Amino acid sequence: MTQESHRVEVVRYWWKKGKESLESAKRERDAGFYSFASNRIYYAAFYAVSALLLDREFTFKKHSGVRNAFHQKFIKHGLIDKEWGKFYDRLFEDRQEGDYLALTEFEREYIDKQIDKCSEFLELIMPHFVHLIRE
Repeated sequence: MTQESHRVEVVRYWWKKGKESLESAKRERDAGFYSFASNRIYYAAFYAVSALLLDREFTFKKHSGVRNAFHQKFIKHGLIDKEWGKFYDRLFEDRQEGDYLALTEFEREYIDKQIDKCSEFLELIMPHFVHLIRE
């Protein structure tokens, strides 16, 4: 396997993890575990954005690096509307609060909205991949 084919395989792996995380968010929501659903929604977007950046040959070790690169490479240059950059930032903040702040709770209606919007986000970024992801 060439280095390039390995990278494409990893891109597809992270994309699949993003889709699986979104499905996991729905299961957590349906079980009434809204903080866990929020976590999974964030990871759906994080894995998808990580795949997108790796597809363009950018790699990062920290969530902040992925977040900053997404803004620099896609939002700042107008490839993706700034509304989606704000959405990604909100998911990050929700995950931080839900995972690390005591007594943080989310409402089902909010989680429903975030799941729907994250699904839309994944569909929106798909055309930006250089290597077509086949599911």
